[in-house]
Amino acid sequence: MTISSCSLFPDLFPKKKEVQIVTKSIERTIIQPIMPREIDLKEPYWYVVSEKNIDEFLSRVEKDQGQLVFFAMSVPDYELMAYNMQELKRYINELKEVVVYYRKVTIPSKDE
Repeated sequence: MTISSCSLFPDLFPKKKEVQIVTKSIERTIIQPIMPREIDLKEPYWYVVSEKNIDEFLSRVEKDQGQLVFFAMSVPDYELMAYNMQELKRYINELKEVVVYYRKVTIPSKDE
């Protein structure tokens, strides 16, 4: 009797229910990073000094600034600096395109 106890009284115990597996997609909310503000670069003033205008330049700088300090750069080094700035600009633009792509992909469209 102990071996078949449940089978003797089928009406006393509820029948087993069939389990249904349902797959539902859940929309995840992905927090978008705030885009950084635009770069605000200030434009420096460049002096072009040659043998012809060096005396005028020296007197003008001493009068305007009070002291004389030089930062010198050769023409090839200036070209290298200009190349580096273009590389930075290219990299920032490409990085911005990647961020904009991921924002478009992860933000739900209003049509849906």
